[in-house]
Amino acid sequence: MHAELPLPDPQALAHSDTLAAHIRAEIAAAGGSVPFSRFMELCLYAPGFGYYSAGSTKFGAAGDFVTAPEQGRLFAATVAGVLAMALQSLGPQSRVLEVGGGSGAFAEVALKRLLQLDALPDRYAILEPSADLRERQREHLARALPPTVFELVEWLDRPFDDEWDGVLFANEVVDALPTPRFAVRGGEVFEEHVAMDAEGRFILVDQPADALLTAAVRHVERTIGAPLPEDYRSELLPQLPYWVQAVAGGLRSGAMLFLDYGYPRREYYLPQRADGTLRAFYRQRMHEDVLRWPGLQDLTASVDFTALAEAGTGAGFDLAGYCSQASFLLGNGIDRLLAEAEERTDEAGALRLRQELKRLTLPEQMGERFQAMAFTRDVDLDAAFLLGDLSWRL
Repeated sequence: MHAELPLPDPQALAHSDTLAAHIRAEIAAAGGSVPFSRFMELCLYAPGFGYYSAGSTKFGAAGDFVTAPEQGRLFAATVAGVLAMALQSLGPQSRVLEVGGGSGAFAEVALKRLLQLDALPDRYAILEPSADLRERQREHLARALPPTVFELVEWLDRPFDDEWDGVLFANEVVDALPTPRFAVRGGEVFEEHVAMDAEGRFILVDQPADALLTAAVRHVERTIGAPLPEDYRSELLPQLPYWVQAVAGGLRSGAMLFLDYGYPRREYYLPQRADGTLRAFYRQRMHEDVLRWPGLQDLTASVDFTALAEAGTGAGFDLAGYCSQASFLLGNGIDRLLAEAEERTDEAGALRLRQELKRLTLPEQMGERFQAMAFTRDVDLDAAFLLGDLSWRL
């Protein structure tokens, strides 16, 4: 596996070694191990050194993975049409909160589309913890947007702390939340920790789980109607309800829209998925050595969409719908946007657009692996899920 991964350059390795030393010091201070969720948090978000906090390229062909907004303009333009339905019904003081702005590609296309639809929000905020990504987004949007539209954009360190009306949008965000890992052995629940061997290399060990994680695992077993098999390992986010409530903040009326990859609970915890869904991404390669090169690779786990539905409704919102990304995009007019875009380009451009549509919607690409889920309060987004609603699978 390691031989297939390109070796980082010396500067990147030195960066990773610095973060690894910090993690080792925290492990020692904690008595010999830290929960895997803490290891993942440090690898991704440690100030100045975590994967999302440092300066390397993450998104697009030059990075480690390609998100839907990086594929082209069709994804963001289609999603913006759904956001517009909510914004127009909420009035001129409505806001958009984008969680995790990536390269800024989504915000650029979405704002231009909202301008065309006469549905611009009063404020477009990007909740972005990475100072490096924030600056890249700012530079990109300053170049790409008309000045009057760019003036609507702001960056936040934390969710809105006042009451607000509008739309929260998060694409490939929940999969990057630091997740606990659990194991079931002898009928008991254990939590996966990261420790060190005699040479200081990171290793995985099990510790008895606390009451919160144990209760969450038992809730999963009740939902699927069977105990998890012996030696079963997977991920579980007992903190997801608290995260949803925190990120929504004082959202009074509006919608929350999430797109990510994952499964409903009964499919997530299938017996054949006995080692969970955790994986690493490095230079467009997916692999399973999540302890390798801290800070240089993305760590991610699939989303339990049943858990997300529980979290959203538990926060006082209605479940508007749940479907595959393909159904969501096709049901909200991506084919019409494709036809319009093809009229404005040459044959080579039209071919690129059709390839983009295929990557976004074909089952073997992103179409089925990625799914959409929305929650509403005092607005109606049911029409956005008329094609292929899968709520019955939750």
